Amino acid sequence: MKLYSELAEWWPLFSEPLHYASEADFIRKVLDGWVKGSAKNMLELGSGGGNNASHLSAHYSLALVDVSPHMLAVSRKLNPNSEHIEGDMRTVRLGRTFDAVLVHDAICYMTSEADLRAAMKTAFEHCRVGGVTLFMPDFVREIFVADTKHGGYDSGARGVRYLDWTYDPDPADSTYTVDLVIAMREANGEIRVVHDRHIEGLFARADWLCLLAEVGFDAKIIVDPWQRELFVARRNA
Repeated sequence: MKLYSELAEWWPLFSEPLHYASEADFIRKVLDGWVKGSAKNMLELGSGGGNNASHLSAHYSLALVDVSPHMLAVSRKLNPNSEHIEGDMRTVRLGRTFDAVLVHDAICYMTSEADLRAAMKTAFEHCRVGGVTLFMPDFVREIFVADTKHGGYDSGARGVRYLDWTYDPDPADSTYTVDLVIAMREANGEIRVVHDRHIEGLFARADWLCLLAEVGFDAKIIVDPWQRELFVARRNA
């Protein structure tokens, strides 16, 4: 995916950290409300450019894991005091546990049940007994809606604008498609336009809950202020 590799330097103009403040506040309230004891440290799997981390770092000691070294480089500039680790959420093992684990929308890149279960297992292995994990998919199958949206930001003469086209070409499989058309304006006024296709996973509520139980979590569905259905999961043993 070009956005997370060759275009990663443009990420702060594609997705501005300030936009994540209210979502980070919601995340913190959920995690602090579900954890047994107190939550002082957190692991984020699929941390990307570190936008959530930029708000959560005031409340937790953070370890940030992402598969893209390019996105980790972006995050290091934004979150210089947080630990950054290159790794795949399906397989990474750090040999330690955390009070809280966050898996934001990077979980959408798990496109098979095997991949989704592997990411859940990683979260479970890194979540202490009494700790809590929050999984934040963009959709579960029952509430999937095809949509288009646009956005982008400027920094001086440079800027990004994008069109996001989300649709499900085959409702019988476990994926949907996000086509991004990204226009980048350089400081000299030159415009470059790139198409970037993202294939993302789509699973039913029951599948999520079954897999979470299989790996050992006690989980339930919650609805956030943006009407997404999320999964909050505690490790009890």
